Amino acid sequence: MARVIHFEIHVEDIDRAKEFYGAVFDWNFSHWGGSMEYWMIETGPDGEPGINGGLLPRREMLVGEAVTAFVCTVDVRSIDSTLDRVVAGGGTIALPTMAVPGLGWLAYCKDTEGNIFGLIQNDPTAE
Repeated sequence: MARVIHFEIHVEDIDRAKEFYGAVFDWNFSHWGGSMEYWMIETGPDGEPGINGGLLPRREMLVGEAVTAFVCTVDVRSIDSTLDRVVAGGGTIALPTMAVPGLGWLAYCKDTEGNIFGLIQNDPTAE
């Protein structure tokens, strides 16, 4: 069985994206080193479930194309307050909150760069 161990977010504006994800999820960023513009994303402490990722400049603009990537979903304590922070940070709600029966509440958002990501709030009573 293969597991996701890393993710990458391709963006137009590195600083804007770092500010957005830092404000919404409290993620930390550190430059990878060397001449390559690549930022490591720390999403939480080692030893807790989850993965870390990378942030890099988008190589080409995708105009009028469907999403051609995996959507990473982030576990949040409160989907409503997180959606508020997404909008306050300049993002948008792409798919409003819906129940995933027996699992929780799911919503899709777009960041300031147009990337889609998911949010899920655990709630086994969701219907």
